[in-house]
Amino acid sequence: MEDYVAYPVRHPISKYLSYKNFAFTHTAFLSKISAIQDPQTFQEANSSDVWRNAMQEELNALAENSTWSIVPLPKGKKAVGCRWIYKTKFNADGSVERRKARLVAQGFPQEYGMDYKETFAPVAKMTTVRVLLSVAINNG
Repeated sequence: MEDYVAYPVRHPISKYLSYKNFAFTHTAFLSKISAIQDPQTFQEANSSDVWRNAMQEELNALAENSTWSIVPLPKGKKAVGCRWIYKTKFNADGSVERRKARLVAQGFPQEYGMDYKETFAPVAKMTTVRVLLSVAINNG
């Protein structure tokens, strides 16, 4: 796991946002969520138990869903890289709900017909499908 890197935020919102026009409750909430910083590198995340647990949960979920299978790499082909993305999820009161680590593939160097012949379509959540069907029904 030491090969994974998370990239820093290029334009932090704190440089462009002033709290002076917010109500006190909103200012308190923003202060709470601004005080917590997500790891920028794998080394930072790996030094914390909570982030190691989040990465392990992600790997367990990928294994449980049979997201991939290990196969030999064909001759002349390169493996697609991947990296970790770290995000802290908050409750409405500003308390930490959980820490989420995502392992994402870096498919941008692939070329159609050379590295792949099919496209991947992400799966929609059932709530999204229900909302879409409801809107369709309501609009005839």
